[in-house]
Amino acid sequence: MLTKKDLKHFEDRLIEERKKLLSQIGYLEKAMGQTQRDSSGDLSAYSFHMADMGTDAMEREKAFLFASAEGRQLISVDEALRRLYRNEYGTCESCGKEIGKLRLDAVPQANLCVDCQEKQERASNSARG
Repeated sequence: MLTKKDLKHFEDRLIEERKKLLSQIGYLEKAMGQTQRDSSGDLSAYSFHMADMGTDAMEREKAFLFASAEGRQLISVDEALRRLYRNEYGTCESCGKEIGKLRLDAVPQANLCVDCQEKQERASNSARG
């Protein structure tokens, strides 16, 4: 069972992770909004080579993919904080057993115990293959 001290520790970790993710998402959104001309500081009206435009598009796509991954992580951290504030934190959403402190220390936003997480991953892998 998690003590009040444990819960405060995990709350602090989740809030810190949330701040970090919001900062990263803000940086990525700013990077996605820049054009090649903006990022290079070039104010001329001359067009860029097509390869430069392709590289710019690829960089924006990469930033978008990172931002969407960060967004999914942010959702998972927010859900963990909701569980914590509802006194549901540290309980597996699948089997109802307690999630071990070591697992929560490694992945504070975990919502499944190790056994249920492994079952979910095996099912996911077998569905793909």
